[in-house]
Amino acid sequence: MSDISVKPRLMDQVRDAIRLRHYSIRTEEAYTQWIRRFILFHNKRHPQDMGDVEVESFLTYLAARKNVAAATQGQALSALLFLYRHVLKIELGWLDDIQRAKKPKRLPVVLSREETQKLLNFLHGDKWLICSLLYGSGLRLMEGLRLRVQDIDFSLGQINVRDGKGKKDRVTMLPKSLIPSLQRQLQKVQSIHTQDLAAGLGDVYLPYALAKKYPHAGREWRWQYAFPSTLRATDPRSGVVRRHHLAESSVQKAVKQALQSAAIPKLASCHTFRHSFATHLLEAGTDIRTIQELLGHVDVSTTMIYTHVINRGGQGVLSPLDR
Repeated sequence: MSDISVKPRLMDQVRDAIRLRHYSIRTEEAYTQWIRRFILFHNKRHPQDMGDVEVESFLTYLAARKNVAAATQGQALSALLFLYRHVLKIELGWLDDIQRAKKPKRLPVVLSREETQKLLNFLHGDKWLICSLLYGSGLRLMEGLRLRVQDIDFSLGQINVRDGKGKKDRVTMLPKSLIPSLQRQLQKVQSIHTQDLAAGLGDVYLPYALAKKYPHAGREWRWQYAFPSTLRATDPRSGVVRRHHLAESSVQKAVKQALQSAAIPKLASCHTFRHSFATHLLEAGTDIRTIQELLGHVDVSTTMIYTHVINRGGQGVLSPLDR
């Protein structure tokens, strides 16, 4: 019997290409979902038999008929470009005829100092601590949840954000008022880790390159998540049973409930703490470039949005009625 190599299914090829480039599991899930929707939209035709025209019609459909946000349409485009470029080895032409989803110019929702404190007062335990970090250090939610023990530097009073948005590292401030609570949190984490090790577990997820280079590092204390989940779960990629970090949905749910309990009439979320961090620093006279570095913005124009939130626009403007 001759040895015939069976070509992997398309979605398996997509996953292999994504994992080869060490993309996150969230990106993998999003890309595979968009590719499936693209195939179903064109009546299950194979992408190999389609090209520019079909991609343009799908993306236009998302904007014109589904009214998706500009970021959503951009994610779908990224998924399809990845499919054709890295899996099918086909270069698409210029996609000039796509109807682009309009990106609304909205100001971010920001809480006042009083509202921020009131909201935090209705949060408890690790949810309170993680949200206090989002506000006190300007972290994104996933940046806070992915913090490892070694990322919190008490001696220098700083937090090292690893592999943040855009695959970039940065350093931000560690609020002094949170140091005792964080130290107690890490003591709790160490106790949980000791129990896991005693049970023959205790291995934590590491990025692919680190896991290959240091195969036993995942069991070390310094690599453990600062906000671990209460339950162990099976890694969807490796099949290994591990204790992952706290689920983002649990924090989002807690913030939503706290917002209702605090009776704050604003459409706030976990990300609002980051917006409030930047706005309150700006109000206190912090230089815009410093805020840009703390937030990890590539372009200062992104940070400048907060000048509009506080109605400064470069120089203070007072209503004539208030004069």
